[in-house]
Amino acid sequence: MNLPLNPITEEDIANYLLNTPDFFERHAEVLASVQVRSPHGQRAVSLQERQAEMLREKIKNLEGRIMDMIRHSGENALIADRLQRWAVGLLREQSLTDLPQRIADEVRDQFMVPQVAIRLWGLSAEHQSAPFAQGVTEEVKSFAETLQQPFCGAQPGTEAVNWLPQAAEAVSVALLPLRSRQTVFGLLVLASPDSQRFHSGIGTDFLERMATLASAALSRLQAQAAPSDSAD
Repeated sequence: MNLPLNPITEEDIANYLLNTPDFFERHAEVLASVQVRSPHGQRAVSLQERQAEMLREKIKNLEGRIMDMIRHSGENALIADRLQRWAVGLLREQSLTDLPQRIADEVRDQFMVPQVAIRLWGLSAEHQSAPFAQGVTEEVKSFAETLQQPFCGAQPGTEAVNWLPQAAEAVSVALLPLRSRQTVFGLLVLASPDSQRFHSGIGTDFLERMATLASAALSRLQAQAAPSDSAD
């Protein structure tokens, strides 16, 4: 009794063509007559025309990626320029008392952040009564100590958000811990009514650089540790 033959599958045909590269050399008329459905409608096009369409699509996608790279490069250059201007402003500020507010104002203006607030603690006696040293609870200090990098996202429920002039409008926030000698001595709060401005998935490299610059400038307001007595 003759056993039924297994039908040839599409996979069999594909494997045969892949493993027989000279097939279309022997049957060039087949390659010229193959037609496939165009993705731009229901009409059938030749294999060569479909390949040309695919190539054009790849070129279009590559052009889009190149334009994105150019756009991002321009945006990065603009941000770097703003960061430089901000750093120069910190260096030019002569008054230590005015420095914290100068930092907040420049962040708002240079980087178009709708709301900015800053608070510091562990300051020298002459700065402890300044506005930027008020309203800091132990809870906020403890929270700031837990931040190994800037926090970005929806309001985390910390009292630091209440430092903002319109706290109720802060939909997304960035909290930048300010450090000196590995100790947190302040918090820079950025806020926006746009939920995507400081969403939890954004990178924090730029914010970390901002915090480093602000920390270096503001560390001059800290109380200086008393020198230890030397042994006789």
